[in-house]
Amino acid sequence: MTKKQLAKEIIERLKREYPDAGCTLDYDDAWKLLVSVRLAAQCTDARVNVVVEGLYEKYPSVEALAAADVDDIEAIVRPCGLGRSKARDISGCMKMLMEKYDGKVPDDFDELLKLPGVGRKSANLIMGDVFGKPAIVTDTHCIRLTNRMGLVDDVKEPKKVEMALWKIIPPEEGSDFCHRLVYHGREVCTARTKPYCDKCCLNDICKKKGV
Repeated sequence: MTKKQLAKEIIERLKREYPDAGCTLDYDDAWKLLVSVRLAAQCTDARVNVVVEGLYEKYPSVEALAAADVDDIEAIVRPCGLGRSKARDISGCMKMLMEKYDGKVPDDFDELLKLPGVGRKSANLIMGDVFGKPAIVTDTHCIRLTNRMGLVDDVKEPKKVEMALWKIIPPEEGSDFCHRLVYHGREVCTARTKPYCDKCCLNDICKKKGV
């Protein structure tokens, strides 16, 4: 089985297993997903979803958040960890949206990368979830699972994993595939315990079953 064939089979099985998988960060506007994905670094999505409620209550728009004092932002987002750097990035990001993009989140990957605190993972998430464009989000689940499954060969650097997956994952499948990897990585192919291979829908085709 080639890597493309393996990828196709894995995609189909995960679709059946997690038909409704999607982003686990709550948002109703593109700029809110930008904020949440920055806060999610080294923090759970569940905690981020709670913390941003207070943030948006006080600063309900890009304009309001851009005008906010960084110290005030930090006081609210501190429970997500790395409060100072996250607050600084969020403030800078919102300011740039106001100054350069008329308060709107750009739908161009390279433009997204110019925003403070936005790397390839965040930019791909925005492109896929907000704008419905081809995207591959190489978070920790994606990197761990694609290595275990044999879709990539002992590659740990996020950008290299992303580039390898672009070659074998159909563009229209990438975003949902990565969301399903998150669900599978949390429930079955876990990081902190031995993976539950006995109840895995990929048991018979996984390269590193039980590792």
